[in-house]
Amino acid sequence: MTTSRPPEAGHASRRVVVTGLGTVTSIGIGVGEFLAGLREGRNGARPITAFDTEGFAHANGCEVTGFDPGEWITRTPTEHLGRAAQFSTAAAVMAARDAGMDPAELRSRRALVCIGTTDGESADLDRLVAAQLADGPEHLDPTVARRTSAGLLSSAVVRELGLTDVEATTLATACAAGNYAIGYGLDALRGGDVDIALVGGADAMCRKTFTGFYRLGTIAPEACQPFDVGRKGILTGEGAGVLLLETLESALARGARIYCEVLGYGLNCDAHHPVAPDRDSIARCIELAHANARVKPEEIDFISAHGTGTKANDVTEAAAIRRVFGERPPSTISIKAMIGHTMGAASSLASAACALAIAEGFIPPTINHVETDPECGLDCVPNVPREADLRVVQNNALAFGGNNAVLILGKYTGAAPALAGEAR
Repeated sequence: MTTSRPPEAGHASRRVVVTGLGTVTSIGIGVGEFLAGLREGRNGARPITAFDTEGFAHANGCEVTGFDPGEWITRTPTEHLGRAAQFSTAAAVMAARDAGMDPAELRSRRALVCIGTTDGESADLDRLVAAQLADGPEHLDPTVARRTSAGLLSSAVVRELGLTDVEATTLATACAAGNYAIGYGLDALRGGDVDIALVGGADAMCRKTFTGFYRLGTIAPEACQPFDVGRKGILTGEGAGVLLLETLESALARGARIYCEVLGYGLNCDAHHPVAPDRDSIARCIELAHANARVKPEEIDFISAHGTGTKANDVTEAAAIRRVFGERPPSTISIKAMIGHTMGAASSLASAACALAIAEGFIPPTINHVETDPECGLDCVPNVPREADLRVVQNNALAFGGNNAVLILGKYTGAAPALAGEAR
């Protein structure tokens, strides 16, 4: 299955921009702290406290600390929401505030809320199963049971913001879900179906996912080292990234600050293997994204890779990149070295990082880097950020089951973007 064609002529003039960002991460909560963490190359890794790690030889992860949901969530008792829904709701409120959109104006708009996830509220399901095994089903906590629906990751946003003319959707395309959600928002805005879109992804740390990756032998003992010859795997993480998208016409009419323009995206699903990525399928998804965004490979200034730090992912993704870009691809980084693999939030947080990189003029580093694996052969901007005037940026997201999603963002300059083949 493939999707994403170049926009039809009638939609080409309906340009879509990012005007608000909301981020909950292990290196900073809120767009200011997240930006500072990216620039400093902060490492969010620490011993996991979200669940009992006894019996595991190593159990580092990238947990969010210092998060007070009550700072952003006021219309719903926070105990009625699982941690992932708290993250998504807080990030959406942050994005709306960051966009400078008055709450009354927000409620007057036709809206889409689309949140991607891998695990939903699996942490609560873990707790319920443990309680049932220990004490029997009659002792399950009804409050916890009621908050396990993954639909709450989007519907809680609707309730908190008081939206009425709205579609609320939760997407479960695993670790590519954030980019899927952003692509859905782009289509809805281009098609004139909505006025604003709050889109992204969220996940919370859970024992089930950590144990699954641990049994696959893909959990790193201490640090995540994408593209490094000594890499040993991923670190699981948590958090949320939500972007507020609106048409350029809307943003200009209200004098909004514009981070960047959403140029296009590509999706495909090869179903090649339950967990192993496929080089040719990834390359095809990149090509679909380029066609949809009407850009050429040589116009991409840097790539935010999926870059998990596993042996299979990094070599396969690098090979797919070279298949499209040749033997001298643009700088290719992975912020998972800083924030871990945040599952359904991964690509939306990477998209937020790309938006900030474009707006602020820098490429975030790939930290924990010692020596680049020659099989990867990429300039991964090791350890230190790089100042750069960025015009077009690519964000890769790869997921189990062969679900791939590639997003293209561009610098807003006030002029219409040139199509591929036209002079810039």
